[in-house]
Amino acid sequence: MRIVLLENNFTSSREIFSALTKSSFSVDMVQSDQAAIELLRNYDYGLAILHLQHPDIYGYDILSTLRSLKIIIPVIVISPINTPAVKIRAFSAGADDYLAEPFDPTELTARVQAILRRAHGYAHPIAEIGNLTVNLGNHTVTANNKQIHLTCKEFAILELLILRKGMAQTKETLLNHLYGGRDEPDIKIIDVFICKLRKKLQAAGIDNLISTVWGRGYILNTPQTQQMPASSSMPEKSTQHTQPSATHTNHLHAVGDNA
Repeated sequence: MRIVLLENNFTSSREIFSALTKSSFSVDMVQSDQAAIELLRNYDYGLAILHLQHPDIYGYDILSTLRSLKIIIPVIVISPINTPAVKIRAFSAGADDYLAEPFDPTELTARVQAILRRAHGYAHPIAEIGNLTVNLGNHTVTANNKQIHLTCKEFAILELLILRKGMAQTKETLLNHLYGGRDEPDIKIIDVFICKLRKKLQAAGIDNLISTVWGRGYILNTPQTQQMPASSSMPEKSTQHTQPSATHTNHLHAVGDNA
């Protein structure tokens, strides 16, 4: 998942950058509000982090601008100021979380992962799609308890399709998700990644998980529950009509998609 990091303290922001990249996030660092706004307007990011030294003076304008432009991605504010008034003002301006320095880098990555999951309807880091299990926290993928080894870019594609399940993702969106507008190869590389990802899933017994939507891109399918064939040994249903007793109740069981 791609993240924009707006920083005005290069030394501590490098520590944030290092912690996030070690957790397999792709991070673009910028040093001005306008640069951050332009990236978020024109490219597909999952989250923004505003690393601000004086959020009571700076920061609120960019938060208000992002929300007025209908840029609704989650925003985390990081600052050395740890007062209730500043935190309340940040949340009122549109922040989704506030983290006071100093902090443990693992806490930041845990907060980022939790916010990203909740933003896409996943309260738990484990996503189950049929027989496929994807851990969005540690980036492991298993099928029928057997691990599937994916490259970073293959996992990034699968992760985005899972988080945006039910919505077709264009090749342009996937390319931007992988490269962020920097040194992007030809868009046909997405077809190559999808082909390799499908082959690895199929080798693990996961068929037809990713479909091509012609003219739109790729979409993650919702596995259908297979109906068990009727057994010839089952007794035939009686054709005799009887009146149900007063105490008889029909129970309807709703089957939900836990993916």
